[in-house]
Amino acid sequence: MFQEPDYRENLSLMLSEVLHDIGVNERTVMGRRRHFMLLETIWNIKNRLADTNLTYYSLGSNSEGTTTIGLQSDIDVLGYFSNFNIIQDWSEWEHGKDNFLMIQDENTTPGYCFLQRLRNDEPLPLTVIPDEHFILDRRGRILHQNTIIYNFLQGAQQRHGPAIASQGEPGVSDSDRVYALHCKSWPQSASGWLDRQGIGRWPTQEMRRYAASTGFFVVPTGSKVSEYPELEWRISTSLTERCLMINLNITQIRCYVLFKMILKSFLNPQDEINISSFMCKTVLLHCIENTESGIWKDNNLYTCLTYCLLELHSCVQNDCCSHFIIPENNLMAGQFTAETKHELSKNICDFIQNDRQRLLSIDIDDVGHRLQVKLNRVPHAINYFPSLIIYETVMTELYMNIATSISCQHMLF
Repeated sequence: MFQEPDYRENLSLMLSEVLHDIGVNERTVMGRRRHFMLLETIWNIKNRLADTNLTYYSLGSNSEGTTTIGLQSDIDVLGYFSNFNIIQDWSEWEHGKDNFLMIQDENTTPGYCFLQRLRNDEPLPLTVIPDEHFILDRRGRILHQNTIIYNFLQGAQQRHGPAIASQGEPGVSDSDRVYALHCKSWPQSASGWLDRQGIGRWPTQEMRRYAASTGFFVVPTGSKVSEYPELEWRISTSLTERCLMINLNITQIRCYVLFKMILKSFLNPQDEINISSFMCKTVLLHCIENTESGIWKDNNLYTCLTYCLLELHSCVQNDCCSHFIIPENNLMAGQFTAETKHELSKNICDFIQNDRQRLLSIDIDDVGHRLQVKLNRVPHAINYFPSLIIYETVMTELYMNIATSISCQHMLF
């Protein structure tokens, strides 16, 4: 499928140039990553000085460098509480901590778990319900409800699933904050991923070793198809996913950014978020794993994008988008109705069949107009800002984020 006509190669090169011009290039991508890693450091210095047990991670598109000015991505933050210890084996129990045994059985949805409360003075199950945030199940286990974290947080009125949406201060982007609990070991349900080898020998062994050393999080939200949504906690391998994304090459990053623009512009009907950017990321990772690495080059960008769209269409048709690391977890389970499925399938097919017309209709960052200028070879038809100005604009916004964050943290002391 990769022996494409010349026009596809030319279109790929023009798309790559357009994406380079709007900031999807090595310099801007690395600038975004450095700044959000610095921001993460600032948050955690403040937490250590304040002697809190909270650690933050900057995740998502900004920390990966997989966004643009026009996509207007929020800052995604995950915070975990170090005084909680999630264990999969009794040998991981720690004295003095709030220990919870992770349970996955016939009652839990794949990719989710229950948390059983244990004693903190010896490795035994707790037998007395401590407060209203716990329940006693039919097997006599005291289980942790997933609503507890948000009951202790202030200003949590606006929630997007497990995330708290916060409007940023002047000069600071809006953020989505997720609070979670951490397990130091790798999830047993994902043990097969550490040995899985794709066609392109990606992810590398080094990435897998990093994954095994970071453990995972449990996020307080249940599956849409669960019988016990208030008791389930979602298994999150977000640090591993961040590692995978920052090891993509620039063509893979451009493909993902374009994928998200298409999603936002054409695929989700009636402005509903039926297909998430995380699903697009998952599809991309599967496609990278199942192709030779030499395919992912700028002169093949459009073919790679088409491959991703075809894979997404297959997922929608089969009502199944398998999590990249925990394949038993179907990200599309209970996600949309038969009518929505039909509309999504139609939209994807329509885009693929009318690819050039649809690409020229992308308004985000004026991608469509920019592409038209390049295809028509009229370089001065529209006086767009050069990529250097885009880079300086992005960096200015990020410096303002950092300066405002430092000021805000300083005021807390």
